[in-house]
Amino acid sequence: MRRTILTPNAPAPIGPYSQGVAASGSFLFVSGQTPKDPKTGAMPADIKGQAAQCLKNIQAIVEASGASLADVVRVGAFLKDLSDFKDFNEVYATFFTAPFPARTTVQAAPPGCLVEMDAIVRLKT
Repeated sequence: MRRTILTPNAPAPIGPYSQGVAASGSFLFVSGQTPKDPKTGAMPADIKGQAAQCLKNIQAIVEASGASLADVVRVGAFLKDLSDFKDFNEVYATFFTAPFPARTTVQAAPPGCLVEMDAIVRLKT
């Protein structure tokens, strides 16, 4: 069984995908989130602002499922430039606390973005 998660507090999908999908009541898979503000459509100019907005978008989807960031078990981070890794980590550490989710960080972001992130969340049953 799967349940689609859709919230106006994160950007609407721009293609044939869902913001998030809860699977078998155990996990939520959050689609890649760009740093687009869902209210204004604007994106911050710097990596810290973009990382924070991506994480706010993920947080909105996670909370719409009834979970919290403490339930995130894995994050995928896609940076345009790995030289932004330090600044990205500074912001990331303000959203998550130990024990931190598993994470992969690679150099690959969508056009016009400095970062994109996705997540897997363990749902409470």
